[in-house]
Amino acid sequence: MQLNRIAAVKRGMTATAILAVLALALALFPPRAGAQTKPEETTPCEARPAAQPAPETVQTFFLTNAAEPNDLNDIQTDLRNVLLRVSIFGDQAQDAITVRGTPENLETAQKLIADLDRPRKLYRLTYTIIDLDGGKRMGSQQFTLLVVSGERSVFKRCSRVPIVTGTTDGQPQNTQVQYADVGLTIEARVSGSPDTLNLQTKIEQSSLAEEKPVAPVQDPAVSQTLFDESSELTQGKSLVLGSLDLPGTTRSQEIEVLAEVVR
Repeated sequence: MQLNRIAAVKRGMTATAILAVLALALALFPPRAGAQTKPEETTPCEARPAAQPAPETVQTFFLTNAAEPNDLNDIQTDLRNVLLRVSIFGDQAQDAITVRGTPENLETAQKLIADLDRPRKLYRLTYTIIDLDGGKRMGSQQFTLLVVSGERSVFKRCSRVPIVTGTTDGQPQNTQVQYADVGLTIEARVSGSPDTLNLQTKIEQSSLAEEKPVAPVQDPAVSQTLFDESSELTQGKSLVLGSLDLPGTTRSQEIEVLAEVVR
């Protein structure tokens, strides 16, 4: 009996101790306020609108120094190499370039065109033709041409000579005539930089020879000498291009050229 009582007392004390420990634990570690059986409701994020591309406009730029079709084509090619995915159209008839793009694209195009569409260099070419007879200098003539870089310039000192090309019904009054230039013609084209110029020169000299009768009228016989040469020269320094032998004579002509920048 006594043992049973002692065991009962011990069991009772153990339960009391357990309750005390639980109470102490609850006091030291209270339940979290966020502990809920029902999940909190969340507010979905609002979708942001996609960025809108900059508006495009159209602008036409007129070139002021384009002398040849290649000028417009070169500027148009440079614009396309810089402004990718931008619409660019050229108009050869008006020397104009139309660009469709954003305001930033148009500003870039305007700056590029201003840098590329510049006045060309103007050169003064002085040709000296020296007359030689048996290697001895007999005299000389000088001719001056103004040539814009990239363009062709022509100098002529000629006479218009009629040449009969045919007749109708054998009647002199129905004669068909064409006219030929007899004399001196100089053609020149310059390209490149002032330090190293590329010069294309064509010199043609013609004169009347013995007339050869052709019924029912007489046509003049024309002798002709042609010089066609490409060369490189430095502005301010003379260069001998070559020489021409005049047919039927012991005479020859030496051709010399001097290039100077005008502007």
